[in-house]
Amino acid sequence: MRKLIASTFISLDGVMQAPGAPEEDPTENFTLGGWTFAFGDEAMDLSAAGFDGKDRELVLGRKTYEIFEGYWPYQTEDNPIARTFNAAKKHVASRTLKSLRWNNSSVLGGDVVSAITALKGQPGHDLQIIGSGNLIQTLQAASLIDEYNTWVYPVVLGRGKRLFENGARPCALRLVASKISKTGVVMCTYVPAGDISLGTVGQA
Repeated sequence: MRKLIASTFISLDGVMQAPGAPEEDPTENFTLGGWTFAFGDEAMDLSAAGFDGKDRELVLGRKTYEIFEGYWPYQTEDNPIARTFNAAKKHVASRTLKSLRWNNSSVLGGDVVSAITALKGQPGHDLQIIGSGNLIQTLQAASLIDEYNTWVYPVVLGRGKRLFENGARPCALRLVASKISKTGVVMCTYVPAGDISLGTVGQA
């Protein structure tokens, strides 16, 4: 069975909204879009965390799809991320979109949990979620995400859409890789590790 991987840029207080540009997602008057801009580092490997979609099929929520569809098809083919995104299969979770203009894109029909479960059982590349906070909430609650790549930026935004909102399903995670960029971005990979172990500090 292929893996479902979620990769996100987040602030220290867990916000994932509009990391790339001021106009990317101004929902609910969010005015801090583009907050990753000052922390670029050539050593940050987008491919290792799946942010470039290389050798993956993309799984996107409606809002992220619309942001990507409005940008990546219009970039030149000498942009490696544009080349990869444009060629990849794209599965879009939406109850409102009926037809998709971006090539190799299709709407996930019916219940999204059932649709993703079926996709995971099919042959092919691993499935890659980028952004798509609402979709992550749904799939996390259903225990369908096999790996989390979180890049934590040294900023506090104070408001905005968060990776794990109130009501996320409690679970333990195991850190399997980590690295720190020269600009202070903490890049971690986690996998699910079952239920949270509870106890009292200082007692065996």
